[in-house]
Amino acid sequence: MGRPSHRPLKVKGFHMCKIRELSRFDIYRKVPKDLTQPTYTGAIISICCCLFILFLFLSELTGFITTEVVNELYVDDPDKDSGGKIDVSLNISLPNLHCELVGLDIQDEMGRHEVGHIDNSMKIPLNNGVGCRFEGQFSINKVPGNFHVSTHSATAQPQNPDMTHVIHKLSFGDTLQVQNVHGAFNALGGADRLTSNPLASHDYILKIVPTVYEDKSGKQRYSYQYTVANKEYVAYSHTGRIIPAIWFRYDLSPITVKYTERRQPLYRFITTICAIIGGTFTVAGILDSCIFTASEAWKKIQLGKMH
Repeated sequence: MGRPSHRPLKVKGFHMCKIRELSRFDIYRKVPKDLTQPTYTGAIISICCCLFILFLFLSELTGFITTEVVNELYVDDPDKDSGGKIDVSLNISLPNLHCELVGLDIQDEMGRHEVGHIDNSMKIPLNNGVGCRFEGQFSINKVPGNFHVSTHSATAQPQNPDMTHVIHKLSFGDTLQVQNVHGAFNALGGADRLTSNPLASHDYILKIVPTVYEDKSGKQRYSYQYTVANKEYVAYSHTGRIIPAIWFRYDLSPITVKYTERRQPLYRFITTICAIIGGTFTVAGILDSCIFTASEAWKKIQLGKMH
């Protein structure tokens, strides 16, 4: 008869020995249930701890899902591919001036002087032809200048042109309709000058601020915000009263505002959640230990008084 082989037992014993040696590195030692003591206070702290962790987790999850829009300022021309041009959209109503008298003139420091601009513009009669609504899209150079609504291009100048008006829209560049960005992209929209002096000129002094909006995909849109100051006056010269007009005098700011969509990185979200769970349990454990120790000390004091 052959001898029984003990090799499998030796191999099994070798593996068990290796497992015991590896278990020495366990920093999460397990405490037997017989050595633990549940308490009423500990249960309350545990429930509050879990609710607090749930609240912080939902708050961080909301912040992780929500897209954040951050802004920054820098000195540069953001839209270098525009050819030094800015697109302008103007919509204005003059309820007491005939359409054949209304015109748009454009001037700037590069020598441009255009009277009666008609490209991409439209005149809509108002009040049975008494008034006019002017809508136009045109471009201006990126240098100081002005454009104005006047009767300068009319064949025959009226004696008393009425320049009372309502500005429905004046915007520069692309139209930005973003919920998280509240800028002055149409600062003059809704400006009502119907009760002003009919023979007065109106000066709107604009400071145009280049604006860039970059979404999460990296696509950029170029627009312009602007601030405005205005004055109303009746102008005279040595020959008499000057024909009134509605002037938009503009200058560009060297500062560019950039809005960027950002979302919190996944690793930062995970790190924050781990910090919340670990920190909450640590503080709750310290609090529970202090309450338990104080309770036990109080019991010993009470027992001492009884004896």
